[in-house]
Amino acid sequence: MSHAVSPKDQSISTPAVGTLASRRAAALADRLEAGARSLTAFAMTLSDAEWQAAVPHDGRKVGVTVDHVAHVYPIEIQVALTVASGEPVTGLTWANIHALNAAHAKEQDGVTKEQAIDRLRRNSGAAAAAIRALSDADLDRAVSISLYEDAPLTCQFFLEDHAVRHSYHHLFLLRRTLKK
Repeated sequence: MSHAVSPKDQSISTPAVGTLASRRAAALADRLEAGARSLTAFAMTLSDAEWQAAVPHDGRKVGVTVDHVAHVYPIEIQVALTVASGEPVTGLTWANIHALNAAHAKEQDGVTKEQAIDRLRRNSGAAAAAIRALSDADLDRAVSISLYEDAPLTCQFFLEDHAVRHSYHHLFLLRRTLKK
């Protein structure tokens, strides 16, 4: 499957990939939700000046970065579901991701704290629900992923490296930026 990233906000569809409830999937979903809650709690404490501060070596505003995490959950989950279905991920490159991030930053330059937090809550909840629908077999399925030089990687790896990790990664960078 050629997976092109789209700058449009997407809803997360949960196809019937997995058939058996998985404790591993539930644990991944719990970790994603915990990270999103931590990012949400942090964002809620920010002043207007902190929300507008630029993140060094990135250029995006703190608030745009919070919204970015919410924005990409649906995309990250759709790629993970592609892997879970057994289809290779082709055409997805870091250049695509950088272009998506740049377009998002431009489009959402004025995002409010309330908008970003609402989107973060909605999209993290939908992402967690999609992860919980995966079986162990889905998580273990490996296909070539163009983002990683066509290495055959598992759905679980992709989830951990992207959707699950995303809020933790940016929360660390935002705390460092704001010295909080």
